[in-house]
Amino acid sequence: MRTTDPLLQPFTIKHLTLRNRVVSTSHEPAFADDGLPKDRYRAYHLEKARGGVGLTMIGGSAVVSPDSPPSFGNVRLHDDEVVRWLRPLADDVHAEGAAVMCQITHLGRRTSNYAGDWLPVLSASPLREPAHRAFPKEAEHWDLDRIVRDYADAAARCRDGHLDGVEIQSYGHFLDSFLSPTTNQRRDEFGGSLEHRMAFPRRVIRAVREAVGPEFLIGIRMSLDEDRPGGLTFDDALIAARCFIDDGIDFISTIRGSIESDATLAKVIPSMGTPAAPFLEFTAEVKRRLDVPVMHAARIADVATARHAVREGLLDLVGMTRAQIADPHLVAKIAAGEEDRIRPCVGASYCLDAIYDSGDTKCIHNPATGREQWLPHTITPAAGRVKAVVVGAGPAGLEAARVLGERGHEVVVFEAGDVPGGQVRIAASNPRRRDLLGIVDWRVGECKRHGVDIRCGVLAEPEDILAEAPEVVVIATGGLPDLTFLAEGGDLVADTWDVLTGSVRPRGPVLVYDDNGAYPGMDAAEVLARGGAAIEYVTPERTLAPDVGSMNSPAYLKAFAEHGVRVTVAHRLRSVRRTGDGSLTATLSSDYADAEFERVVAAVVVEHGTLPNDDLYRDLLPRSTNLGEVDHPALLGLGPQRVVRHPGGRFRLFRIGDAVTSRNIHAATFDALRLCLPI
Repeated sequence: MRTTDPLLQPFTIKHLTLRNRVVSTSHEPAFADDGLPKDRYRAYHLEKARGGVGLTMIGGSAVVSPDSPPSFGNVRLHDDEVVRWLRPLADDVHAEGAAVMCQITHLGRRTSNYAGDWLPVLSASPLREPAHRAFPKEAEHWDLDRIVRDYADAAARCRDGHLDGVEIQSYGHFLDSFLSPTTNQRRDEFGGSLEHRMAFPRRVIRAVREAVGPEFLIGIRMSLDEDRPGGLTFDDALIAARCFIDDGIDFISTIRGSIESDATLAKVIPSMGTPAAPFLEFTAEVKRRLDVPVMHAARIADVATARHAVREGLLDLVGMTRAQIADPHLVAKIAAGEEDRIRPCVGASYCLDAIYDSGDTKCIHNPATGREQWLPHTITPAAGRVKAVVVGAGPAGLEAARVLGERGHEVVVFEAGDVPGGQVRIAASNPRRRDLLGIVDWRVGECKRHGVDIRCGVLAEPEDILAEAPEVVVIATGGLPDLTFLAEGGDLVADTWDVLTGSVRPRGPVLVYDDNGAYPGMDAAEVLARGGAAIEYVTPERTLAPDVGSMNSPAYLKAFAEHGVRVTVAHRLRSVRRTGDGSLTATLSSDYADAEFERVVAAVVVEHGTLPNDDLYRDLLPRSTNLGEVDHPALLGLGPQRVVRHPGGRFRLFRIGDAVTSRNIHAATFDALRLCLPI
């Protein structure tokens, strides 16, 4: 059927016609197995192909040389074995109607001296990269000869692996360390003038073109304006880009900015709380100036913005990469007229931070992403219908209700609050993080679609559960702030929920104590600081908020810097007492010194995670058939829960999310999905 939707129009680059304008741009989910794109990697990209994407791009910096050791799970293109794994990936993606390309690079200084084969890290000049902390060697001429060959050989392996093309990476890595005057301080023929600085990248591009032949597609993803003092300017970048096109480049993917630090990377890949699609007009200017197809991806998370970008000719191909991590069937839902059913990307950047936090990409609220080999993105109806009661409408409870509803079961949800959301709604009280509500709103919409009965304002008692005569009961009542660690003064302190819900707005100096190290303590400190309070943030950790990753920490640090938040690390809050004038005295200690320190403040705010709100669960246990037991092998194998410990029980009883223990949103939805899928 013909469509007038700009996003669904085909587009041709040279000989290759893409079925639509939507791309999953190059990114590294760290799903490689021993540096090779094996079955998990293939399944991840195959799901996007099944979901309708026009072009999926693998190897978010697949490395071409052994002295470019993977810093975040990169594919190793310098291994001939890679061809054997590229072929089934490419063939399967092609069979589903999508094209597939691979980004290739030498990481240069954006890796570690202490990884892989422990070869010296290279760059144009011996300037350290702050983010990965490596002091690079200045590349010698024999290094350059070798790396040119490595690029050419890697591209040939991609061609032999049945891919449709490669994309050369040129921002923050080895090639652009020559092009940028910030990182190139050489005095030989590869340094100095723009002509000399682009000589080595041009040599690489020509070698790649010669290696793969005239038909194989070659693109480049490059910074066309580093937007920093002394950096590569827009005008110089355009001159270089035109030369690169003459050398054999077929398309350009635009980047603005640089990525050498957390602060700069967070601008290039913007998270929640920042404007949508901040570089669209910049990309449109690139498209006006260059005579090749242009693609771009940076916080284009919603269909309306993507459609506008294509319709108005601001770009040719629109990257919706994080959006398809959240929902790999995004394009299929557009084509089916079901845009309202697209699981939204909320901009949490957990997909990126999780690589360093837990080893690989994870969507904050789609636990099937990266687990395609055993968790489905599309839920099929169950053979029979059961009655289920879910207590709690936070992320865990709403996911359980959604899955059970989509399976075709009769589902009732009891929620004590006036509206669904649980702790997600509390976290979204920080105005900068309000997009988290998309996690709630999407699930509420899906629950309504599948006939789930959500009853808000009901503090469920055992009698309410029994009155529904359920066969399955899922307790998702979350947790409550834990203040039990204080030796004295637990009744005098506020918790982060008090701050974020607005019930506490202290005047005067405030001590925020955070030994959770995640988002709630940072949210509370930011909200209080922006509200005018003088904040001292205290943590027993050796660094600030270790569970907040590099994509999200810059926004908090910006707020801390702008509002003068004082940070004290390696100190513990021991007790709080009231003084005669009504202020509070907080006693701190250090694990590293036998001493105590006091702070006199107007208020103390504490973040120590949550304890399970599990009274209802405990009350219901004796009436359950399984006495709450979960068969872990069945859970991990997506098998049904058949444990019977009490034959006289009336229902199977489970608890999920923070009703079990204090964890994050991803854990809550993962609990719910794998428990409820087999029901």
